[in-house]
Amino acid sequence: MRYVLKKTVTTLATLLVVSVVLFASFQLISGDPATRMLGTGATPERLEALRAQLGLNDPLPVQYVRWLVSYLHGDPGISYVYKQPVSTLLASKIPVTLALALLSFALMCAIGLPVGLYTAKHAGSALDHAVLVLNQVIMAIPPFFSGILISWVFGMMLRLFSPGGYVPYTRSVAGFLGYLVYPAIAIALPRAAQLSKLLRGSILEEAGKDYTRTAYSRGNDTNGVLYGHILKNALLPTLTFLGMSLANMLAGSLVVERVFNIPGISNTLLASIGNRDYPVVLATVMWIAVFVIVSNLVVDILYRALDPRVDVE
Repeated sequence: MRYVLKKTVTTLATLLVVSVVLFASFQLISGDPATRMLGTGATPERLEALRAQLGLNDPLPVQYVRWLVSYLHGDPGISYVYKQPVSTLLASKIPVTLALALLSFALMCAIGLPVGLYTAKHAGSALDHAVLVLNQVIMAIPPFFSGILISWVFGMMLRLFSPGGYVPYTRSVAGFLGYLVYPAIAIALPRAAQLSKLLRGSILEEAGKDYTRTAYSRGNDTNGVLYGHILKNALLPTLTFLGMSLANMLAGSLVVERVFNIPGISNTLLASIGNRDYPVVLATVMWIAVFVIVSNLVVDILYRALDPRVDVE
């Protein structure tokens, strides 16, 4: 419990520091928000009135505290370009990106863990060597290129889905998930290859340690030693990789969304960067930071559960 509490406090402190850095950075480069909202043809009186209305004349620490409180209440501000609340703008887009990242993560685990386990049990076999070669090939292909290949093969040639035929989750959950499977595969494949290779190496390393030989000497068979002794220790480095992968898959989703024409946060984020719509960019980047940091917190807690030797310090 003490370990979880310490990690939670550290996570909250990290998020606070990230929010300060992000807010200060965008304030330094954002220019005049009032001019962006009213246009260059606005009179000085209108510009000054809007600055006062938005609180832009207040000291920067006051603006930050006001923004942070509003953000925590679900109100990260008004878009300069779209002239609507940022929360409304992102409300339908964040679930799409999050669903794609989580589906990619699930596919990575469903592919990488069994393959890593199987190749470790049959290390040195012809199939093991074939999988190692295939892993190297898959890891060398970036997700956006895999997405193009998947669209061409499964969409245009085999006609298993319609490229660009995205189905909103508000219309059909099954259709929505069915369409997301293909971009999720493009994101998951390179990470699944890395996961299987990491798990295989970790299992083989643990298999050569003294406690494994002791387990065999007590009459355990191969499966008993593997699942009862080796696997728990072999999963420890894998957990760290899984936490990093979940964060990277969120970033990978932003690229693959463009390939499959998925209306997640990528189009809005890129357009907002180009238009210098910093309330939207700040809210989106902060959401991504929260996702990444909380994911790391969950991994730390799971790591502690698997290995109680991990100390609070």
